[in-house]
Amino acid sequence: MKKIIFTEKAPAPIGPYNQAVLSGNTLYASGQIAINPASGELVTENILDETKQVMENIAAILEAADMTFENVVKATIFIMDMNNFAAINTVYGSYFNEKTAPARETVQVACLPKNVNVEISIIAVQ
Repeated sequence: MKKIIFTEKAPAPIGPYNQAVLSGNTLYASGQIAINPASGELVTENILDETKQVMENIAAILEAADMTFENVVKATIFIMDMNNFAAINTVYGSYFNEKTAPARETVQVACLPKNVNVEISIIAVQ
C-alpha cells in the first residue's frame, strides 16, 4: 500500500505527480527544483543558493515523512552544466554525513523544468 506525502513546506507539484510516495518503509521523492514554497518563485541567482533551496525542499519532504537525510539511501542529481558540479556537490554534501552518505549519480542533461540548473530526487528508507 502506498501513502502520499505532501507538505506545504515544499513546492506543490506542477504536474500529475506527488511530492513523494511512501511504500512500506521506503520513500520515493520526486525531483525537486529551486522553487521557494513560500513565494512560489524560483531561486536561481547563483548555483549555491539554487542548490540550497533544492536541498531545503527535500528536507521538508523528509520531515513530512518523519525522516531525515540520514534515511536517504539513493540520490539522483540532474544538472544543466557539469561545470557547476563542484559547487552543487559542496552544498549537497553539507546535508550528509560523509561516512553514511547515500549512493548517487550525477547526470548532465539538456534541459530541466522551468530551465533551472539543478534537480535532485531521493529514495529514503525508515
